[in-house]
Amino acid sequence: MVQPPRSRRRFLSHSAAVLGSAAFTPWGLAARAFAKDTSAPGSAPPAGTSAAAAGTLRIGGELEVSRLGFGAMRLTGDGIWGEPKDPREALAVLHKALDLGVNFIDTADAYGPEVSEQLIAEALYPYPRGLLIATKGGQTRPGPNIWVQDGSPKHLREACEASLRRLKVARIDLYQMHWPDPKVPYADSIGELGRLQSEGKIRFIGVSNVSPEQLATARSLVNVVSVQNRYNVADRSSDPVLEICARERIAFIPWGPLAQRAQASAAPDPHLAALETVAQARGIDTNRAALAWLLARSPVMLPIPGTSRTDHLEDDVAAASIKLTPAEMTAIG
Repeated sequence: MVQPPRSRRRFLSHSAAVLGSAAFTPWGLAARAFAKDTSAPGSAPPAGTSAAAAGTLRIGGELEVSRLGFGAMRLTGDGIWGEPKDPREALAVLHKALDLGVNFIDTADAYGPEVSEQLIAEALYPYPRGLLIATKGGQTRPGPNIWVQDGSPKHLREACEASLRRLKVARIDLYQMHWPDPKVPYADSIGELGRLQSEGKIRFIGVSNVSPEQLATARSLVNVVSVQNRYNVADRSSDPVLEICARERIAFIPWGPLAQRAQASAAPDPHLAALETVAQARGIDTNRAALAWLLARSPVMLPIPGTSRTDHLEDDVAAASIKLTPAEMTAIG
């Protein structure tokens, strides 16, 4: 396996030195989760912006979190590999997330690999009361930008136990199967998570990148409290899964929430174009509008935009206070 570019020991030593020197429709149902829209025209986030303005949901019916979380994948190096170029900024982003009212952080052992989980523990342990850290297992990393599924029970057990050590916890509040492995029966993978849960190593189980059929398989074996699939204004291929989540009150965590692929594509997407029109009329950027659209799309939606910069994080969290109107949602489609 190719090794990440720097040792963790060197990174932590450097970091310490640096820091030491310095409903699903109807939309009317979703709207009740919003606070009043306090955003003013212009690009600057409103003063006092908090993720709590997005409203809350309960993971597993027990763990209440704000409906705008933080995805910690981008804290790592290029290609989601190795330590970040700016350790000080990476740690500052995590602290800033909590300052902005974020209490749901999503990561995975494959981010780095291992680096994202290590950064979270380095920055935030001992964890404040009410912070939910969700992680994932089921993928290995031979090199930058390379992802290989491994859903074998043996690997999942080793991955979960390693995440427990890195995050410095006795139990992971939300552990997610990262990606179905075509080489392993899905029931075998989920069954192992069930065994880890029965041993007290996992509190709640989530799944990721699943079809409705795979979700049904998982739910026949364990209590699935969250689904993390790709979903944004330009990619709604997981609408059938979202509909199940809305009906069953399962948290839906959309990855790729900003539709960056569509924004970068030469082929125009009509939904994205309509979103951009709404954003221009409100005087906000497209990313903020994309997050506001997700929050209005379903009351079970829990976006986790990720970034390695504190200014971008502030922009993302500002979406929590934006309430798109039914007319705007209709225009976007």
